[in-house]
Amino acid sequence: MTLSLVLSALFACGETAPELESPEGAEPVAEGGAPAEVPAEAEANKLRSSASAVFAALPKEVPNPDNPISDAKIELGRMLYYERRLSRADDLSCNSCHKLDGYGVDNEPTSPGHEGQRGARNSPTVYNAALHATQFWDGRAKDVEAQAMGPILNPVEMAMEGPEAVMEKLSKIEGYRELFATAFPGEEEPMTYDNVGKAIGAFERRLLTPSPFDAWLGGDDTAMSEAQLAGLQLFMDTGCTTCHSGPALGGQLFMKLGQVRPYETKDAGRFEVTNDEADRHLFKVPSLRNVAKTAPYLHDGSISSLEEMVRLMAAHQLGKDLKEPEIESLVAFLEALTGELPTEYIKEPELPGQG
Repeated sequence: MTLSLVLSALFACGETAPELESPEGAEPVAEGGAPAEVPAEAEANKLRSSASAVFAALPKEVPNPDNPISDAKIELGRMLYYERRLSRADDLSCNSCHKLDGYGVDNEPTSPGHEGQRGARNSPTVYNAALHATQFWDGRAKDVEAQAMGPILNPVEMAMEGPEAVMEKLSKIEGYRELFATAFPGEEEPMTYDNVGKAIGAFERRLLTPSPFDAWLGGDDTAMSEAQLAGLQLFMDTGCTTCHSGPALGGQLFMKLGQVRPYETKDAGRFEVTNDEADRHLFKVPSLRNVAKTAPYLHDGSISSLEEMVRLMAAHQLGKDLKEPEIESLVAFLEALTGELPTEYIKEPELPGQG
């Protein structure tokens, strides 16, 4: 079945299917004036061309000129990512809330921190996060290096008393001083809290998950199903790309939930960072990569179902009441964004002092 026929079936119940133009920009017409079926290859190329103007395939890494990636930094960063001794009670690591074998989340509305405390916001996935313009829901960190240093000191999360306490603790663990020196050669004192962030950040800059969508963008016509391609067309036609575009399909803008129809939330969002009234209730638009695996949704983790999330976003952000077949079609496309986890890269290492 061609994409045209899938779209026709999707919109059969009184809806108008989005038109797929021919490469020349005019609908092909058969004898007698009836629309001719667009060849499947031409359809796919037209859709791929449109999608490539909005999205981009994942890179192999996301570089930072202020923190060049090296194997030694990655090795140290991987260890620190799994290091529970970076928490006051030696019981929490980055991986506790951002599980690398679970698409970078813990699938809880909010995550348990020091002594079981929970914050007010959902823990977003760490995968592909280096592509984002800023970090955290409110954008308070400029990059993954700065983000990595936040939870360690947050009294609700890992609850270390300060940078000095972190480094004093690490310096007492045999092996870390040598690892820091190797990762940051030439520095008079490589064992610093800034370098903790740089090492974890270097590790996270290769936490990328290429998906069937990336393969299809690259020319593999078999990578996505007809249903997923129809969902992609609907995604673009519905207006979802206003916020969800680029290689991460999001992560670049701050938006208020309730652009068209009001949506109540008490969380002030980015206002807490900028103190600018225009930023009240604004949150970073999340990436849609691996979204089928990272429930629950929204900044407060209040939406458990992807179908309900699609319905809510269409209604409150676009003012559109989607029918069930449309929701199913969009979800089919979103499932094509589920990527492959780098199983060897994320394997938990043996940590210093635990051999």
